[in-house]
Amino acid sequence: MRKTDKKTDNNIRQLLTQVCDYALKDIKGFVWLTHQVNYTRFPESLKVVCVFETHAALERFQATKQSEALNNMIITKLLSANITLKKPAQSIIYDSQQLCDEQHHGNWALRLSQIVSH
Repeated sequence: MRKTDKKTDNNIRQLLTQVCDYALKDIKGFVWLTHQVNYTRFPESLKVVCVFETHAALERFQATKQSEALNNMIITKLLSANITLKKPAQSIIYDSQQLCDEQHHGNWALRLSQIVSH
């Protein structure tokens, strides 16, 4: 990773930490988020993965306006660093700890490598 990539990645991490802090406080069932990116295809390759405790909590969240608000917050925070998500619906991914446990035996590294590549 180049020095500029490290700076960009650190900036993304700081912005998404702000989003995570909000979500932990205000969104029931939300547990964490992460991002993955391939800097040779940046920003198109940037994926933000938001994780909920259970699949039911994720479904409840997606049925509310909170999902639109969280998407907008992610988009706005990244935009503040001049990072544009051209296809937010493909760049922001929602998942649950429950599904990872059931489908990948809790192995998030494996799960993320599969869901982010799609």
